[in-house]
Amino acid sequence: PYTSESPKHRSPAAELQKLKEAFRGKYGQMPQFFACAPGRVNLIGEHIDYCGYAVLPMAIEQNILAAVSVSDSKTIQLANTEPKYKDFTVSADGIFIDRENPQWHYFFLCGVRGIQEHLSLSSLAGMCCMVDGTIPASSGLSSSSALVCCAGLVTMEANQKHLSKVTLAETCAKCERYIGTEGGGMDQSISFLAEEGTAKLIEFNPLRATDVRLPDGAVFVIANCCVEMNKAASSHFNMRVVECRIATKMLAKARGLDWSHLLKLGDLQKELQVSLEQMLELVEEVLHPEPYSRDEICKTLGISTEQLCEDILSANTQHATDFKLYQRARHVYSEAAHVLQFKAACDSSPANAVAQLGDLMNRSHASCRDLYECSCPELDQLVDICLQAGAVGSRLTGAGWGGCTVSMVPGERLDSFLQTVREHYYVPDARRSALEKQSLFVTRPGRGAAIFIEG
Repeated sequence: PYTSESPKHRSPAAELQKLKEAFRGKYGQMPQFFACAPGRVNLIGEHIDYCGYAVLPMAIEQNILAAVSVSDSKTIQLANTEPKYKDFTVSADGIFIDRENPQWHYFFLCGVRGIQEHLSLSSLAGMCCMVDGTIPASSGLSSSSALVCCAGLVTMEANQKHLSKVTLAETCAKCERYIGTEGGGMDQSISFLAEEGTAKLIEFNPLRATDVRLPDGAVFVIANCCVEMNKAASSHFNMRVVECRIATKMLAKARGLDWSHLLKLGDLQKELQVSLEQMLELVEEVLHPEPYSRDEICKTLGISTEQLCEDILSANTQHATDFKLYQRARHVYSEAAHVLQFKAACDSSPANAVAQLGDLMNRSHASCRDLYECSCPELDQLVDICLQAGAVGSRLTGAGWGGCTVSMVPGERLDSFLQTVREHYYVPDARRSALEKQSLFVTRPGRGAAIFIEG
């Protein structure tokens, strides 16, 4: 299902030619095949996939592209067209991923190792790979997950195996944990399951994707605030995962459930068999807005500090002393509702659909900013400028703490919107101004990951 006779839709000829020449210059031969995996923009549903809730992303045109030849060298050789990403060679039998040092090649090796383990391959084919990418790094558009997905696809093809798109997505979602990121699977799922012209509602356990037709008359514009955030290199992201995990256990305990096996706020809702509104009422009733200390959590759950550290905290959150359980749980349950409301408005397409969707995006951003605290001053400033420039809705997209906003803009306002955002956010700052060309762009739902042979 991955072979495409006409790869030009994904990879403009010039991009492919540049990659082929770089490959030949590096390895003295021509590649045997290419693989690509797109980045994504999440329209709504932030930080809830790892809590078990549905999200609503679409693939973008920007992608990670790899040229590959298979060898019997028993080594995996990696190179990148971007000189700042250094070459790396590793024995195919000795893949090691250093989670203390999240370099680009370790993300690639996450995908290799994930496929190897899923297929129980005792030995891997040797490979020469040259990687190129058009997704800005650390921008919240999923460049690292696209790299993992691309590597997974490359490994499957090089070892002459076949896996379904769903299996590839699930495997690549799990294997990003080798680098220490405890994500929920949205990024890998949309990278494989995307289809041109439609956004997707992605649901988990079991993984499934449903088409969501976006309304006519509005376009989505991505704007990068130019603050980089590498989620594998900081503890912000995993701290939120841990706070949601603890909130799940505290709420379950208050309801007399066996909390020890419950890890996700979504699983708790399933166990209680109540609505999202009722979960929000439970949060109000049980959790207090003041941060929880380690002592209070341990006392409530009847566990020792050692058990908290070993069983609940992740490797890079061992230092944490305060936990905002009320705020994180409130965000997750209200954001899960925003996603379902967004899909319902797209499906029923009322006359005021664009306004309804914009309002949901605005509420989502406010929740990310105030309850989940995953925004930053530059993102908030950019969202404000986008709304003043004519967007009906604007929000951070991706993990946050930097990266991009996504704005919904009525078609007739697009030109003046772009001009205003350019003048008010990019032009006044020399660094942003230099990055503007790749930082502000209209996006449409793109295709999913693919293997192709040129021809």
